[in-house]
Amino acid sequence: MDLKNNRELHEMMRTFVILDKDNVLSSDSEPTDSESDTQEYFSSKSGKHAFKQKDRETGSSETEGRTAERQLAETETAERHDRHERQERQEGQERQERQEGQEGQERQERQERHERHERHERQSTTAESTAKSASAATKTEASTEHSAKLHSTNPSSFYEDYCTRYMHFTDTNPTTYHAIDFFARLLEEKQFCAVAERDTFDISGGSRFFVTRGGQAMVAVVVGQNWSPEKGIGAVAAHVDALTAKLKPSSLKESVDGFHLLGVAAYSGALNHLWLDRDLGIAGSVLVRDAESGKVSSRLVTSGRHAICRIPSLAPHFGSAAAPLPYNQETKMVPVMGFGGDDAPPSASEKRSPLYGRHSLSLLRYLAQLANCKVEHLCAADLELFDVQPAARGGLQREFMFAPRIDDRLCAFSAVHALVSLSDIDLAQSDSCHVVFLANNEEIGSATRTGAKGKLLNSVVERLVSARNAAASGSASGIPETCGNSNSAYARSSPHTENSVARVFANSVLLSADVTHSLNPNFKEAYLAGHYPLPNTGLTLKKDANGHVMTDSLGVLLMESIASKCGLRIQQFHIRNDMPSGGTIGPMLATDTGARVIDVGLPQLSMHSIRAAAGYKEPGLGIEAFGAFFAHWRSTMDSIDYS
Repeated sequence: MDLKNNRELHEMMRTFVILDKDNVLSSDSEPTDSESDTQEYFSSKSGKHAFKQKDRETGSSETEGRTAERQLAETETAERHDRHERQERQEGQERQERQEGQEGQERQERQERHERHERHERQSTTAESTAKSASAATKTEASTEHSAKLHSTNPSSFYEDYCTRYMHFTDTNPTTYHAIDFFARLLEEKQFCAVAERDTFDISGGSRFFVTRGGQAMVAVVVGQNWSPEKGIGAVAAHVDALTAKLKPSSLKESVDGFHLLGVAAYSGALNHLWLDRDLGIAGSVLVRDAESGKVSSRLVTSGRHAICRIPSLAPHFGSAAAPLPYNQETKMVPVMGFGGDDAPPSASEKRSPLYGRHSLSLLRYLAQLANCKVEHLCAADLELFDVQPAARGGLQREFMFAPRIDDRLCAFSAVHALVSLSDIDLAQSDSCHVVFLANNEEIGSATRTGAKGKLLNSVVERLVSARNAAASGSASGIPETCGNSNSAYARSSPHTENSVARVFANSVLLSADVTHSLNPNFKEAYLAGHYPLPNTGLTLKKDANGHVMTDSLGVLLMESIASKCGLRIQQFHIRNDMPSGGTIGPMLATDTGARVIDVGLPQLSMHSIRAAAGYKEPGLGIEAFGAFFAHWRSTMDSIDYS
């Protein structure tokens, strides 16, 4: 009932007296004679009843009035509550707006402070770099300007630039296949020629070329026209493989209560507890048969930022069941790649794929989508898992970079970029030969076709010598494509070639470049005092009394002399007597070639973790150091009486 009408009724009932259900007299009007008689009659005969009825109806009206008043009061209370809530919301919104404005102002102030710091750092580094360049210029001969020029042109922006480039490289190239493909494309952009290992080498007039093996190893060469075997080679060798989890030949596993699992195998030291609870993608190489020609070719695939699986840990609430680490790699470190969602039935054509029945049909369809082909055209696959979290800068002053697979793609990245920086060399006048060797499978012993023991470096040097001999004798080509004929130029020159190859390595210096352990401040007691490197400082020389690395005293002298010429810093690393030591490809290179090998590296933290850390300057420092080595190793060695 409307409250306004209730109030009007209440006032009306106070004004009128109900005499019967058909006659109502106003208490304010003058009655007529008949009305007076009627009133008198009712007063005498039924007055008592009439007034009782009046009292009842008057009481009812008063009750309704009180109800109306109560409802009115409740309405007013509700309105006051609504006004209070609106006021509180408005005040809360105003407080939030003020807070957001304050936070925005604080962010702007932090950004301005950061920009001021970066400008100050750039100015300081520019001054430092200029001073170093000036110092280097007083020590460097006019004929060896390459490295000094490289260093003098990089203020802080040089390190920033190559840190950014490295992080992009590691984000977009998760496997060894991708890394080698990236370097091949980079070299081609810098006018290097891709040469198949089975083809003829032609180095007449000097050459920039590279050779790959199996898409997982590479040798890149810059050789001058006047180079000869007695000049030797200056080489930087690094490995490009990294710890990972590889898909088994048959990764199909029985589902567990609707959970879809993926069968993987640990590569080297992967699948430890550091791989738990990480977002994992899939990448690698697949072999695809062309639908028309029937020819099989390899295609690189990657899921990018899409995490297709995860290895979940058991919550600590389960007590002892969750405690024993490491988990069993075969039964507990199994990636989960889905739940529920039955596959659509396979088509007749999908069943023709050699991979059907070995891998999940959903996975095969996903891979076919990545490879831009149909499932039936997938012939084989070499796939692995990787952490999809992108690389990032860190530290209060952004002095670190956090990234996966730093071991050892960091040194590989710097070595290739140092080689392409030699673009100003006049090959027609040069007598030098600079080489970068990127090997696979260092983490599992190197004893593979694409590993350091596969002798790809030796093969390329042999063919360089043969091509040089052929050019010197006036032959139009280097090594013939077919060497089975005993009358071939290669067969006739084999003894001379063999002697020349030995001479090349006897006059060569090879840097075995692999990351080394930066000081971990939480475990300083694990390091030998005075023999540990720090980040953002410089290349590290590694020594070991038991032959795990190959650096000797002459190698130390050589690298320190080059660093002194170019204003670079060299650090030292040696393990404690009570600590185990890792290895590098250095001993393999030394024993396979007989060349002088020096083990060096760039420092990093969290080695062999799924996600590691290094100084942001490390890519640039590596480029500087390897570039200085290429520019000065020969002249420095000539100043030393060695055997």
